[in-house]
Amino acid sequence: MFHDSLLAIGTLVALGVLALACLSQRYWFARAWRFAGLIQGAPARKAMRGALLLLVFAVLYAAFAGVTRNVRGTVSRGSWWTAFLGFWLSSSVVSYLFIKIVAGADWVWRRLRSAIFSRAPVPDAPHGVAGTGDSSRGEAIDHSRRRFFHAAGFVAGAIPFVSAAYGFAEERFRYQIREIEIPLANFPRALDGLRITQLSDIHIGSYMPVSQVRRAVGMANELGSDLIVVTGDFLTTRGDPLEDCIAELSRLRAPLGVWGCNGNHEIYANAQAKSAELFQQHGMKLLRQENAEVRWQGTPFNLIGVDYQRQRDADQNRAPMLVGAESLVRHGMPNILLSHNPNSFPRAAELGIELSLAGHTHGGQVRVEILDHRWNPAMFLTPYVAGAYHRPLYSSSQLSDEEVFSPPGIQQVATSTIYVNRGLGTIGAPVRLGVPPEITKITLRCS
Repeated sequence: MFHDSLLAIGTLVALGVLALACLSQRYWFARAWRFAGLIQGAPARKAMRGALLLLVFAVLYAAFAGVTRNVRGTVSRGSWWTAFLGFWLSSSVVSYLFIKIVAGADWVWRRLRSAIFSRAPVPDAPHGVAGTGDSSRGEAIDHSRRRFFHAAGFVAGAIPFVSAAYGFAEERFRYQIREIEIPLANFPRALDGLRITQLSDIHIGSYMPVSQVRRAVGMANELGSDLIVVTGDFLTTRGDPLEDCIAELSRLRAPLGVWGCNGNHEIYANAQAKSAELFQQHGMKLLRQENAEVRWQGTPFNLIGVDYQRQRDADQNRAPMLVGAESLVRHGMPNILLSHNPNSFPRAAELGIELSLAGHTHGGQVRVEILDHRWNPAMFLTPYVAGAYHRPLYSSSQLSDEEVFSPPGIQQVATSTIYVNRGLGTIGAPVRLGVPPEITKITLRCS
C-alpha cells in the first residue's frame, strides 16, 4: 500500500513537471519575443526573431530525438548542446515556478489590501483643507508594492539559474568517497573486515563523458577493496557508448573481482544482454538472476545479482519483487544481493538476505532543506533514498518499515541491511545540488 501511494504521488508529480515544462517554455519564449520587438530597425528585429524561432526549433528537435531515440545524426550524445539543453530546461522550469509563486503572492496581497481598504471608513477632511492625502498615500503604497514584488520576482527567477549553474559546473563532478562500516547478522568472524567498493548509476552519455568515468575508476582503485560491485545504469539511452563505459570499468582492480547487475536504463536501451556480454569479454561478471559463491580468506559468502526489479507489470498491476530468487539464497553462508532498485529490499529481507546493495535514486540529485526538513524528489518514489536502512530478517515484505519495528523490542532481533548508493551520473538535468556523486567503500563487520 505504501509503495502504491508513492507511485501515485510520483505519477502526479511527473505530470505536474511536464505541464510546468510546457508552460515555462511558452513564458520564456514570449518574454524573448517581446524583448526582440524592442530592437530598433526592422532588419535587426527580424533577424533576432528568426534566430529565436530557429533556437526553439532546435530545442524541440533535440527533445524529440531524446524521447524517441530514433532521430540520429544531428544531436550527438555527450555533446555540449545536449548538456546545455538539460541545464536550460531544468533551471528555466524552476525559475518560472518561482516567478509565478511571487506573482501569486502579489495577487493575494492586492486582493487582501483592496478588501481591507474598501471596508475602512474614509475620514472627512478638516474644514478648509483639501482632501489630498488618501489618493497620494494609496498611490505611494502601490508603487512600493510594485517595486518590492518586481525585485522579489527578479531574485526568485535568478536563484534557480545561479544554483543550477553551480550544480552543473561544479557539484555534479565533485565525487565523494564515503567509507562506512556495516555490521551484519549471522556474519562469520572469518569474514570480518571484508571490504567492498560500490559504484552505481554511471549514465555515460549526454551528461557523463568517458574521461569522468576514467577518473572515478581511478579513485575506486585507490580504495584497495577486496571486491568491487557496479549496481546498474551504465548508460542512459540507446546510442550512448556502453562499450566505452564497460571498457573503463574493466580497469577496476580487486582480488575477488568486479561484479555487477543491470539497471532500468539497460532495459530502456535494450542493452541487458549486451552489458552481460561486454562484462564477460573484459573478465568481469554481470549477474542476471544468478548467484556465485565467493571465498575470502577461505570462508565463502553468496553473491546474488538480479536485473532491474519492475514495480508494475504490463497491465500496470503491482508486480512481485525478486521472483525466483528463493533458489539463489544460501542459508549456510552470508548473502549479498546486487539489485538496482532499492524497493526490492523488503522482499530481500523476507528471504533472509543479510545485505542488499542498490542505486537508482541518485539520492534525489537535488536536496533542499526547509525549516530543518530535508526534501528531494526521490522521496516520492521510495523510502530508501540514500545510505543504510534496516529491517528484521524474515519480516513480511507486506509491512512498512515502521510496522516491522513495532513494538520497540523487535529492534533487538537480527536485521537485514540495504545500502543505497547516490550514484555518479545524472538523469533529466545535468545538475546535482546537496547530493554529491558517490563512490562507497563498505567494510563488513560481525554484528
